[in-house]
Amino acid sequence: MSASPTLPGQELAHAHHRRRVFVVAFWLAVFVTSAVTNILTLRIDADRYGIDAPTWQIATNELSSMLFSLIALPFLLVACDRWPLHADTWRRRLPLYMLGSVAWCAFHVVGMNLLRVVIYRLNGAHYDPGDLGLAAVYEYLKDVRTFFLIVAVAHLVEWFGRRVKGEASLLAEPDEGLPVEPVDRPERFLVRKLGRDFLVATAEIEWAQAAGNYVNLRVRGRDYPLRSTLAALEARLDPAAFVRAHRSYLVRLSQIASIEPLDAGEARLHMADGSTLPCSRRYREGVRTAAGGIEPARRTG
Repeated sequence: MSASPTLPGQELAHAHHRRRVFVVAFWLAVFVTSAVTNILTLRIDADRYGIDAPTWQIATNELSSMLFSLIALPFLLVACDRWPLHADTWRRRLPLYMLGSVAWCAFHVVGMNLLRVVIYRLNGAHYDPGDLGLAAVYEYLKDVRTFFLIVAVAHLVEWFGRRVKGEASLLAEPDEGLPVEPVDRPERFLVRKLGRDFLVATAEIEWAQAAGNYVNLRVRGRDYPLRSTLAALEARLDPAAFVRAHRSYLVRLSQIASIEPLDAGEARLHMADGSTLPCSRRYREGVRTAAGGIEPARRTG
């Protein structure tokens, strides 16, 4: 009995899950390593200079700081995905990131100091954060570096991922000769992959899937991210060739092999390459009507 095919949306979800696990593991290792090394060096310094600082106090101070940084980390990573800093957006988004760094610092400082007060009290000691204004400036000068280091690494990872997969852009005009079509109906995309440029014909696009600030163009089993919304791409493509099947999917009609009805008015699209795509109730009738005049594609493999 053959296993049921995996939806491309599920594949993408699995890929995002693996990426999240890797990112969390990476930053957990970074913060834990930093905290442990700080504890060891502070313990050595205390012994060297005769400072009365029990190990539990040193560990409490460092681990409380690490804990609240890790709690705030997922929110910052989500913000980097949702509002990335690109050449055309960084000027208007940078002030928001600066405000975000202040919020990061405020959460970090308040959280770790409250936790320290509780732990110190449980151990019969008193925790004194010192001058609050001076402490806030001191902590912000440290936190703003950590904040923007995380932002820089998150954007670098995203940039490298697009370089490896190949990032597409619309061609405004053909390479040579007079335009043979309106610019609003691009017939080719320029794909940049690891420093190399090559062309992908619009006729080779099997479907497009929304992915945050990008749309993944599926071409012969590979995805090429295009910096666009799905609605903007739909407006540029020929409505006689492409149809919206889901809020996250735009499919080429000629690539649909069959339409399988599901419960609640939804459907599953079986594509020519054997993949299956979701078709929501909102778009099902539109897909059926549009596909009525298209000869069903033959499955490959």
